[in-house]
Amino acid sequence: MAVSSLLVIFSSTLLLTILITLGWRVLNWVWLRPKHLERQLREQGFSGNSYRLFFGDMKDNSMMSKQASSNPINFSNDITPRAIASVHHIVENYGKNCFVWVGPKPRLFISEPEQIKDIFSKIGEFQKSRHPVANLLSTGVVSYEGDKWAKHRNIITPAFGNQNLKGMTKAFQQCCSDMISQWESLIGEKGSCELDIWPYIENLSADVISRTAFGTSYTEGKRIFQLQKEQAQLLIKAVSVYIPGWRFLPTKQNKRMKEIDREIRTLLKEIINKREREMKAGNAANNDFLGMLLESSSRELQKSGNKKNAAMSITEVIEECKLFYIAGQETTADLVVWTMVLLSKYPSWQVRAREEVLRVFGKNKPDFDGLNHLKVVKMILLEVLRFYPPLPLIDRAVNKETKLGNLTIPAGVVVTLPTILVHCDYELWGDNAKEFNPERFSEGVSKATRGKLSYFPFGGGPRICIGQKFGMMEAKMALSFILQHFSFEISSSYAHAPITVITLGPQFGAHIVLHKL
Repeated sequence: MAVSSLLVIFSSTLLLTILITLGWRVLNWVWLRPKHLERQLREQGFSGNSYRLFFGDMKDNSMMSKQASSNPINFSNDITPRAIASVHHIVENYGKNCFVWVGPKPRLFISEPEQIKDIFSKIGEFQKSRHPVANLLSTGVVSYEGDKWAKHRNIITPAFGNQNLKGMTKAFQQCCSDMISQWESLIGEKGSCELDIWPYIENLSADVISRTAFGTSYTEGKRIFQLQKEQAQLLIKAVSVYIPGWRFLPTKQNKRMKEIDREIRTLLKEIINKREREMKAGNAANNDFLGMLLESSSRELQKSGNKKNAAMSITEVIEECKLFYIAGQETTADLVVWTMVLLSKYPSWQVRAREEVLRVFGKNKPDFDGLNHLKVVKMILLEVLRFYPPLPLIDRAVNKETKLGNLTIPAGVVVTLPTILVHCDYELWGDNAKEFNPERFSEGVSKATRGKLSYFPFGGGPRICIGQKFGMMEAKMALSFILQHFSFEISSSYAHAPITVITLGPQFGAHIVLHKL
């Protein structure tokens, strides 16, 4: 009996200890830690709402975003009240040095160029912040840290060199020609027509990615794109109602996301295995992203003397291909569609761009070398990216206490760079900050920003977007084709509704009137 009693006492004590420890951790997570972080931030001059148990500002932010996205806005260059409604609200109320609560975690806004420069350069201290569910969409180089990031960046970088991009020109030309032919057939003998250009631009970008990623496996690539698009839509739903651990439950949505992930992986693995067999046989094409990726990975393996982990595994190649799809397609499609919208609003710049394109190419197909001589088109694209950056907000996680200038950023804080606010800040850009004026970039970005880091549509520092040259080349090519064949204007049915989903796109499409030249 004595032994039994001792066992009961021991078990009860152990259980009680576990419950107390668990209870303390939960209390620390949902209340004590957030309140401690709040005090630290306020002591350093940051303002924001007081922390509210568990949800923080999430309910209010969700309501503001829902309300903002319910109606279009007047066609102005200040899109922040709609595109990032909750951020606009908090900055209006508390100023630039502010924070919001994403559950029990504070999100700290940093807008000072020197501090932004430090955040981009200190990649070990300020790391990528990702939602756990996002891994089903893609991981790849954008989400890795440390040695793994360095390895992947080193292997992937050659794929986006000028020579390789030049080799992709025919694929770009083919995709653009196909879209132009579609538009011409819709216009027919009428001479003009109204069209929602957004789905066509999306398909154009998807075609470009499929052809440049997989070359002859273009058809399989199209299927992967369709699945990635569905996965992105499901991801948005999952994030909007995120509850810790919810992704592990066997809900219909979670099951479908895992099904899509398995199918994408299977398709990509088949394409990669086929390409590896062709490479061994000596008859594989290496002028697409997959070929260049495998070739670069093989070179790294040889240089290391066949050292383990020097090359990418099949799983890692799959993740990079998934990332290329989602990152390359969305960002470039957004840039092209917003450029057409703004050139419709500012027809004098459309005329200048067309004159330049015709001067450089005439009626010939735009080519790689000629694209590098498009100064006016480049200025326009840079100005469009100032108002419509693909990612209006850039997040970085702080996992240990870190110095940032005269600030001490505590562990557990997410630092957010409000790209779209910095891009239109009067103090940084002058009185015409919210005017569409591509001329500001006539002498380059450095001159326009007076040497300050106040312009970063593709991020910055060592982790600056690796595919930015690819995206700019595609945008220049698409616009050159369009300007050669059409003039365009805003339709009366156009509703200006920029919305941030994964990237910044037009919620209700982009209705444009095309006129055949």
